[in-house]
Amino acid sequence: MSGLFHVIDTRGFDRPLLDQLCALTTQVRRLAKATDGARALQGLLPQARAMLYFPQPSTRTFLSFNNACHILGMRTSEIRDPATSSEVKGESFDDSIRTFSSYVDVIVMRTPEAGYAARAAALMNRIPRPVPIINAGSGKDQHPTQALLDIYTLERSFALRGGIDGKVIGMMGDLRRGRTVRSLCGLMKNYRDVRLVFIAPEPFAMEPDVKDDLVRHGIDFTETDRLAGALPGLDALYVTRMQTEWDTAGESSTMDYRQFSIRPDNLAMLPREAIIMHPLPRGPEIDPAVDDDPRAMYWRQERNGMWMRVAILLKIFRLEDRLFELAAGLPPEGPDPA
Repeated sequence: MSGLFHVIDTRGFDRPLLDQLCALTTQVRRLAKATDGARALQGLLPQARAMLYFPQPSTRTFLSFNNACHILGMRTSEIRDPATSSEVKGESFDDSIRTFSSYVDVIVMRTPEAGYAARAAALMNRIPRPVPIINAGSGKDQHPTQALLDIYTLERSFALRGGIDGKVIGMMGDLRRGRTVRSLCGLMKNYRDVRLVFIAPEPFAMEPDVKDDLVRHGIDFTETDRLAGALPGLDALYVTRMQTEWDTAGESSTMDYRQFSIRPDNLAMLPREAIIMHPLPRGPEIDPAVDDDPRAMYWRQERNGMWMRVAILLKIFRLEDRLFELAAGLPPEGPDPA
């Protein structure tokens, strides 16, 4: 890959790149388990600095990126409250981003406005000292690093069943406003014979632009508002919460969680080898009692996010070959379903 490597949306990822990122993630996990390996990882980017620009609230994405940087020896700066930025004095978004780029080597950003990460990347592409931009969530539009960790979780979960190819993946909940499912749908074109099942009430159905893109790439999908009818045919169920932060007139109150939630009483309808995923945080759409079911993968999925984000940083800084050299002498990894 030549030029500046930004991570803005999922459309720029092909199957070889996805496979490489998954392989990198696995090798990072293996190295980090050993003292010498963890020390070697910290020696890969001690000279680099990262800016975590998170004016939109975040727990998992912020912490996983912060720790991913530390795993590689990177130093981090952060802005999490817009009130501490010069934007409150009238500084433009572009000037703020250009200021950050003067001090750091990569900018990770999460904004409530759609399109701002793409705007920042376009700015970087035309200034003398550009730095990579990583989109850690932009409005209701995209969350590409979440989609990448979701792909990794799916691949590991289905490692003994041929990977993602040929699987039936259900997506349930607030699909209209859920950027995680939008981004994951954008990667499905890279896998053979995948079928998607969108499970949502009509007001929260998947947006037409996503469905049009799936049609354009020949990806089969169906839509239903009947969870019980969909569960028996799924290999994976990706559950999402109500995106209440985007409410304009109390829309979330119209969702009937009794029909769109996973509870111990409806687990029997889900195949034994299927998995349950959720980007977290969760609400009533997954009963905490489901956590004890071996098909619940969302806590492993959450931890996978840190390892995948290490892999993304390694790819951005073109250190993938060095990482594979470090991992070459490690013993084979033991079994781990996710």
